[in-house]
Amino acid sequence: MGRVTHLVSPTGTDAGAGSVAAAPRVRGALRHAAPALLVYAGVRALGLVVLAVWGAVDGKDPHQLLSARWDSLWYSRIAEDGYGYTLHLGGDKVHSDLAFFPLLPWLERGLSALFPLSAADAGLVVSAVSSLCAAWAVFLIGDRCHGRRAGIALAALWAALPVGIVQSMAYSESLFTALAAWGVYCVLTGRWVWAGSLAALAGLTRPVGAAVVAAVWITAAAVLWRERRKPGARMLLGAVLAPLGWLAYVAWVGVRTGSVTGYLDVQGGWGNGFDGGVAFGSFVAGRLAGPAWPAGVGLLIGVALVVWLYAKGVRQRQPLPLLVYGGTVLLLALTAKGYFGSKPRLMMPAFPLLLPLAVAVSRLRTVRAVLTVAPVVLVSAVYGALWLHGSGPP
Repeated sequence: MGRVTHLVSPTGTDAGAGSVAAAPRVRGALRHAAPALLVYAGVRALGLVVLAVWGAVDGKDPHQLLSARWDSLWYSRIAEDGYGYTLHLGGDKVHSDLAFFPLLPWLERGLSALFPLSAADAGLVVSAVSSLCAAWAVFLIGDRCHGRRAGIALAALWAALPVGIVQSMAYSESLFTALAAWGVYCVLTGRWVWAGSLAALAGLTRPVGAAVVAAVWITAAAVLWRERRKPGARMLLGAVLAPLGWLAYVAWVGVRTGSVTGYLDVQGGWGNGFDGGVAFGSFVAGRLAGPAWPAGVGLLIGVALVVWLYAKGVRQRQPLPLLVYGGTVLLLALTAKGYFGSKPRLMMPAFPLLLPLAVAVSRLRTVRAVLTVAPVVLVSAVYGALWLHGSGPP
């Protein structure tokens, strides 16, 4: 059973203890998180080394694989030229860059203006820094809920996801997870203004920023109901701030396209949208009914595993913000239509799903825990290299 099962810390506050004590607190927090950050960096470094070796054998440039393929090309183009590029394909498919939220390309443009970096390289820098920030917040959440060993295990497992290589690409997943994880941590500790601000930034990064907004709103409502009180000024401000990033971009796309449903129309041009999982279910059924039935079975096992992990978290009485955030990310990923190979990547920010596994690992002796996680890390490194040298993440 976790150490913390209440909704938020009763002592959490936005006020802080003053700037004088801030620096020692940060240094102390970094020392406390250092083992988790080192483990995380080591896991990701191994993945990059394997990718580089594979690339040397296969004659492909690892830098190009990480920074100049798929979505990273769209982000770089937006950073360099702004919005306005549309790719017309056959049928009803119209790929507009308005499908991509603006925070990552803004950061790429800013960094490339300040330093001698291309937009693509700036994207790699953003991912490298933000992935460490994400690992720090993931560790803190695991530490708060189940102790330091669980926090370290949680950071290691998040790094060792089969699609963990995306954390090192010029994609928006690392940036989003950093903002989301810190936002959820602020909800856990009652820092409502910070939580709302981070939720707003997450909403400028990916559409699934709505999951962070849900964590802020539902937890705030639960706290008010439990304590039978009216919202304080900081809680109210945090709740107001939370959806502004997502709403601002969707509204801007609506104005740009001249349609209230402009953003939905843009996503529809990419073949994306939400249909309650009908398209995904049909995709799995089609695999099961044909010669690719092993792939269909694998998909069913994968879905069953993530649902089981979520149910396990509920039984372990994870704090409400984690359940809301992780559950919303999972729900949005499974009910979206579009390219189904991207679903593992879409679920990557749902780090709370890994908490039951992290708790189990943390209860092992250190040597046994290392021996348990090491094969997962190796498989993840090899799979990441195989993935990028094959079809890769869409």
